Amino acid sequence: MVSAKFNHRTAILESKFEGKLTVNELIECIIVIKENETYPRFLKKLIDSKKATVNFSSNELALLAEEHFKIVEKYDYIVTAIILDTPKETAFAMLFQNLIKNNKSKFQLFSTREAAIDWLNNYTESNCQNN
Repeated sequence: MVSAKFNHRTAILESKFEGKLTVNELIECIIVIKENETYPRFLKKLIDSKKATVNFSSNELALLAEEHFKIVEKYDYIVTAIILDTPKETAFAMLFQNLIKNNKSKFQLFSTREAAIDWLNNYTESNCQNN
């Protein structure tokens, strides 16, 4: 299950991934973000994936990466922090991280919410334009 809510106080899109995640669920999540025109064009995303398990093959990560590149076209910059605590999901996230490297987004893995939020708060529109 995937749920998301934009936190207006922190200006961060906060998502929770729980249960067995399918590639289709994650693609649907990406499409919703891509089509949302109210989110800031400099988007910070926090994904809590500690209660989720990957229920697809690593080969399907290419489909997610393809969708990620489509979402990046709609935004000026996307900064994503994902919280993980299991080896398999961490490995999948690291593979995904390598697939989506580009000059309009950053994607980093964390084991705690505090570290993830600190990292997100270090990014501003001005310092990302210089990367």
